[in-house]
Amino acid sequence: MDIIGFLKSQFICHLLICYIFIVSGLIINFIQLFTLVLWPINKQLFRKINCRLAYCISSQMVMLLEWWSGTDCTLYTDPESYHKYGKENAIVILNHNYEIDFLCGWNFCERFGVLGSSKVLAKKELSYVPIVGWMWYFLEMVFCKRKWEEDRKTVMQSLLNIRDYPENFWFLIHCEGTRFTEQKHQISMQVAEAKGLPKLKYHLLPRTKGFAVTVQCLRNVVSAVYDSTLNFRNNENPTLLGVLNGKKYHADLYVRRIPLEEVPEDEQECSKWLHKLYQEKDAFQEEYYRTGTYPATPIVPPRRPWTLLNWLFWALLLLYPLFQLLINMVSSGSSLTLASFAFVIIVASVGVRWMIGVTEINKGSTYGNNDNKQKQM
Repeated sequence: MDIIGFLKSQFICHLLICYIFIVSGLIINFIQLFTLVLWPINKQLFRKINCRLAYCISSQMVMLLEWWSGTDCTLYTDPESYHKYGKENAIVILNHNYEIDFLCGWNFCERFGVLGSSKVLAKKELSYVPIVGWMWYFLEMVFCKRKWEEDRKTVMQSLLNIRDYPENFWFLIHCEGTRFTEQKHQISMQVAEAKGLPKLKYHLLPRTKGFAVTVQCLRNVVSAVYDSTLNFRNNENPTLLGVLNGKKYHADLYVRRIPLEEVPEDEQECSKWLHKLYQEKDAFQEEYYRTGTYPATPIVPPRRPWTLLNWLFWALLLLYPLFQLLINMVSSGSSLTLASFAFVIIVASVGVRWMIGVTEINKGSTYGNNDNKQKQM
């Protein structure tokens, strides 16, 4: 295939994948809106239904990683802990170094059956974004403005609200607050030096207050903390665009299960505990760069078929009317109709590039780039 033909085929694949995701996502958001009538009648039924509806959206992105790109995900963990994954509530601490680390976190949830009910601490602005943001709203995600004085009360209330959640859930949190870059790392280490804290080579200084409040609010509901460190082999630099293009990556995820009883209840002691944890994470990262492996048993959790079956269902449901519409438009021969369709394609293309762009590291959040005197969470 010539280069132009290859680019055209990729462009068409991108459009079809995004068409299925966007249209199915909006349909699901619309259905979720109607489930609100259940909240005052049966809150737990509302939650169970929305877990399944949310799975129909988030599993499409996991499908791209697992089936479309065929990315390998090897889990390094203690075999005794492995059998507890998916059978208990947990707080999952993730490092934040890659453009698709959120997708790998979702993949980890999917392999153990908690993708639909997984929770995150997310920016308030995301709750207004169609599809994923609206899905998160109905899942009772914990949203924050990244201003701790304003966030503390709302974050605590949101966490307390999910204590009686009817499904096993994992609460995914990036304690560093933002994605790692050299500039942010330099500023973060200046803060560490000013506060007399040990410096880190491969992580930003963790923001401890959010984690401490999470532990405080979910104690006796959550059984453990899963300390998770993600890396990619052969110095791979994975991107969402690469996944969308079908590029295969090789991910290694090291997970330590730490019983929540080992995390101190006192906020200051909890802060010290988290700083110590990140020093250990730094050491594990150092060892991985040196040896290419982690100090645990490698296990490859089996792929479940549901992400692929869900995507195929929506593809069959939505592609037939699309192709039927295209045939009718071409048959009509109307210049206005064809021009309108071309305009929609251009808008869709720009939209796809925008969605990919927001995940790119060099276009990431400026959170963490502020003056090093700014108070850390």
